[in-house]
Amino acid sequence: MSELIRYVLRRRDDDGPCVVGDLDIVRDNFQAFARSLPDTSVYYAVKANPAPEILSLLESLGSCFDCASVGEIEMVLATGAGAERISYGNTIKKEKDIARAYDHGVRLFAVDCIEEVEKIAHVAPGSKVFCRVLCDGVGAEWPLSRKFGCDPEMAPDVLEHAHRLGLDAHGVSFHVGSQQANLEAWDFALAMAAAVFREMALRGIALKMVNMGGGFPTRYLKDIPGVPRYGEAIFRSLSKHFGNRLPSTIIEPGRGMVGNAGMIEAEVVLISKKSAHEEIRRVYLDIG
Repeated sequence: MSELIRYVLRRRDDDGPCVVGDLDIVRDNFQAFARSLPDTSVYYAVKANPAPEILSLLESLGSCFDCASVGEIEMVLATGAGAERISYGNTIKKEKDIARAYDHGVRLFAVDCIEEVEKIAHVAPGSKVFCRVLCDGVGAEWPLSRKFGCDPEMAPDVLEHAHRLGLDAHGVSFHVGSQQANLEAWDFALAMAAAVFREMALRGIALKMVNMGGGFPTRYLKDIPGVPRYGEAIFRSLSKHFGNRLPSTIIEPGRGMVGNAGMIEAEVVLISKKSAHEEIRRVYLDIG
């Protein structure tokens, strides 16, 4: 907890739960990502915390934005950021929302199946698409499910279909799992991405971008590797799997950007047991 947050919490006299954030920490986190991966574009995952103050700060620092909904897109545009700095990174979108994003100027969309490609081709012609592939998430505190992403063997068919429908088959994305403490997690994922690049080249389609997702952890109760160590590991893997022909790259930090920048103050309303024989005590807060 920063001294600024301590100061604000000590001085508040209103009742009820309260969230306090320190924008200086967000700024430091953004700059750490920018320094550690200088040739990679930072796309802040807006769902982590869409507070207007955070979005405006990141816009002023030159960040791009990963959005999961039209509402998030419109919040980013309200900061003055151009649509060219936005990725619609949700792979499951209503066709009407794709059309609204396209009307707002967004031209970068995530897909993970042929059906999603067809929706984008219908209402967002000529857009860039990247295909998300499944990743096992080993080493993450919260490995992701199979809800988002396709098997890597399926990705070339999805991207070729996009190409044939007039879209720009732009690249590949993955997510190594939330709170990923394994520095080598990106190595396996980048090997998969490179394999998709090679297969697409054999089909006469040159991919250009790898979206390396989020997963960068924040410190809660135990120490984590610093951002520079992630940057070093990721660059080694990029060089290992792509050689001297490095693709353009994106990262999507969310929790790693803002998780340590705020604090929630809440009141314990009740501590109780549900059985005389139950060892677990349940703690109820006034925040939920």
